[in-house]
Amino acid sequence: MRFIIIVAGGKGLRMGGDIPKQFRIVGEKPILMHTIERFHQYDAEMGIIVVLPHSQQVYWRQLCDEYNFHVGHTVVNGGASRFESAKNGLSVIPEEVCGTVGIHDGVRPFVSTEVINRCYLTAQKCGAAIPVLPVTDTLRHISADGNSKNVLRSDYRIVQTPQVFDIALLKKAFAQPEQAAFTDDASVVEAMGQTVEMVEGNRENIKITTPFDIKLAELLIPQT
Repeated sequence: MRFIIIVAGGKGLRMGGDIPKQFRIVGEKPILMHTIERFHQYDAEMGIIVVLPHSQQVYWRQLCDEYNFHVGHTVVNGGASRFESAKNGLSVIPEEVCGTVGIHDGVRPFVSTEVINRCYLTAQKCGAAIPVLPVTDTLRHISADGNSKNVLRSDYRIVQTPQVFDIALLKKAFAQPEQAAFTDDASVVEAMGQTVEMVEGNRENIKITTPFDIKLAELLIPQT
C-alpha cells in the first residue's frame, strides 16, 4: 500500500501576515488543497496523512467546508520539529502494513505525477528515493575563517520532496533519537547506513515560502 505524509506546520513568518503559508490562496483555493489533490490524482487509493499544528486544525476544517474539499485524509498533530512532525504522521500507519510511504512539504503543490511515480517505484525496489535537480548557479564554499572558493556545481544536487521509503525502513529510522544532522527525511534514513537513490525531479516543484513564490505559483497554476 502507498501512503503520503504531508507536513504542513509552517507559520508563514517569511510570507508576512497572519495566515500560515499552507493556507494562502493560489488558483482560487488554499495551497495545501492543491498539494493533497496532486497525490490523490496520482493514486486515488493512497492513504493521505496531513500533519498540522493542533492550533490550526479547526481553521483547516473550516476551509475544507468553505471550499467543498472532500479528498479523504487523516489529520495528525504536528510536533516541535520537522522530525517530530514526520514521526507523528508515521505513527498512524499500522505496524502490520507493508508498502511505501512518502513525506512531502505541504507547500510544494506543483510536484508532477511523473516525479511522484518515479519516487514510489524506486523506493519499492531500493528502499529509499528522493527527487533531485542539477544545480544551475555557481556555488562558493565559505570556510570557518570567512574565506570562500568556487566548488564544482556538478558535485551537488538540489533536493526536493516527496522523499519516499519502505514503511518498515522508515519506522526503524525514526526510532532513532533526533539529531541536528537530520536536515531532511533522507538524512534520518542514511544515519542507519541505508543508501538513498536519486531520481529526476521537476523544476516546477517549488517550495512556496515567500511573497515572490506566491506570484510564481499563480503563473504555474494554469499549466498544471
